[in-house]
Amino acid sequence: MFRRTFWFTAGAAAGVWATTKVNRKLKQLTPESLAAQAANKAIETGHRLKDFALDVRAGMVQREAELGEALGLEAPVDAPAERELPGPRRRAVLDATPKTPDTTYSYNRNEDH
Repeated sequence: MFRRTFWFTAGAAAGVWATTKVNRKLKQLTPESLAAQAANKAIETGHRLKDFALDVRAGMVQREAELGEALGLEAPVDAPAERELPGPRRRAVLDATPKTPDTTYSYNRNEDH
């Protein structure tokens, strides 16, 4: 008698456990739940990309400062500008004669290969 009661109770408990697991999984696979999971992953990815970009920018500033120091490009902030800006650049004068297209080309498709 106790043996049957034990196995009946164990079977009922296993059935309840399996039913709750299946129902939880089904709720996770609804369109609303999938959309919420995707949105959360997108937000998390955005935060990671932002952190990466900030780390890259900080590294760039640090490396730029190191290179400026190594090359002697760092000038004190209080020092007056010793150099003036260069004058505007002038463009070369273009040839005023119009170029005529060369009509000696052959348009035979077999010559291209």
